[in-house]
Amino acid sequence: MWILPLAATVIAGAFAVLLARQFVARRGQAQLLWAIAMGMFAIASAAVTIGVASGWTTTLYGIYWALGAVLNVAFLAGGELVLLFRRPWVVWVVWVVLVFATAYTVAVVSGADMVADALTVRLPRGVKVLGDGTPAHRLAQLVAYPAYLVLVLGTLWSAWKMRGRPELKARFVGTLLIAVGATIVAAGAAFAATGVLAGFIGTLVVGVCAMFWGFLWASRPVVVPDAADAVMTAPPA
Repeated sequence: MWILPLAATVIAGAFAVLLARQFVARRGQAQLLWAIAMGMFAIASAAVTIGVASGWTTTLYGIYWALGAVLNVAFLAGGELVLLFRRPWVVWVVWVVLVFATAYTVAVVSGADMVADALTVRLPRGVKVLGDGTPAHRLAQLVAYPAYLVLVLGTLWSAWKMRGRPELKARFVGTLLIAVGATIVAAGAAFAATGVLAGFIGTLVVGVCAMFWGFLWASRPVVVPDAADAVMTAPPA
């Protein structure tokens, strides 16, 4: 069973590298934020791989919870906001919010009193490990859930603006696939909350594959119909 989260680790890592390369080439803040998000996703998936294969520790679970259950979707949403609004002040606000959210999450998770007995199963449940209603357990509700709504609504709005434009068909499809992939990963939280390992790992792999596929589609060059020799390679919306 550990092979599947390992696959998610590799895919997310490759995704992060491609995004980082785009950032280096274009200096786009959206690509940087998404690269960080997918790097977090890869590290969290690696923690799941080790936990499933050889047993969980409080350190492994803290990494998985902070990076996989809370912060990665916040950075994805931040990248979407930067791409949608394209204003310097938006970039500053997004970074300030994300730095604060990261510092708060790390502080809360590192100080959490985890229940060791709850880590003996193959997929520990957050409510059992962290305690129902504790600050660490509520991090997902406080950070990840609102960020997921921002991400999905932002990508759907981007797709809506591209409708009816044949030259943007690939970007339109890619944007929708990214939203679908994020939704699949979010749906995996239901399996994680109930301790269903197969469902959680399945949604993890399928979701990250859908986002990666969407990114590849959205990154295709766009040929402007009125000037066939003009090619625009702007980042995916």
